[in-house]
Amino acid sequence: MRHIFFRSFLAALLGASPHAAAAERVDVELVLAVDVSRSMDMEEFELQRAGYVAALRHPDFIRAVQSGLYGRIAVSYFEWAGSPRSETLLAWYVIDGPESAEAFAATLSQRPFSGYRGTSISGALTYATNLLTNNDLTAERSVIDISGDGPNNAGLPVAEPRRAAIDAGIVINGLPILIRPSRNVAELDRYYAECVIGGPGAFMLPIRVLEEFATAIRRKLVMEVSGSPAPAHVVPVQASPQIDCLSSERDRLRFDEPFYPEFDR
Repeated sequence: MRHIFFRSFLAALLGASPHAAAAERVDVELVLAVDVSRSMDMEEFELQRAGYVAALRHPDFIRAVQSGLYGRIAVSYFEWAGSPRSETLLAWYVIDGPESAEAFAATLSQRPFSGYRGTSISGALTYATNLLTNNDLTAERSVIDISGDGPNNAGLPVAEPRRAAIDAGIVINGLPILIRPSRNVAELDRYYAECVIGGPGAFMLPIRVLEEFATAIRRKLVMEVSGSPAPAHVVPVQASPQIDCLSSERDRLRFDEPFYPEFDR
């Protein structure tokens, strides 16, 4: 009894549910890493958050969850900008049907909005990888779902943490937001395709207009949970010449900006 109480207390401390702490096997461990850099405005923040909440409640998502071998998945959520925002972490909720999905969605919907400086995709990938490799869950697949509206411009260059995640057996999928394209990279979708996503079956799904948020997020979560192949038009195609994954870092150094997480684009 004391052991059970301790696990429940620890789960609450980490932002997880006791249900998640007790789980051992799930079909997918999924980390939602959500960009809240200040280059996004309040309308984009609200639509992005609403898109995740609506997707978690949607019948298509519930059916995808229940279609797996174990019929349940584990989900974590956090927000990031120039560094991961640990205070936003919702860690390892197990979703196995409408009630547990609603509990997670309701908790997420009540979180306040905040924007922060910088864009550290590398920091977000490192944080997400640690969540996936340091828990008590066993999953058939591990996935990082990362959104963003600009290239990496803080922390380590993105290649190293990307490779570390892939080497750990993690798939990285991307949700590049091209509504108001970053001035630091001309083709953010290509940047995500060649510099961010990776692993077997990895894909990205760009968002080009505000109205696409809810549909794109739902489709992406359903594909990630079900493990179904991505439709041809959302699978990245290698372009030529190749995108320079260090272009943003070079621009920063050219203007003598420090290489710190607090760097503000």
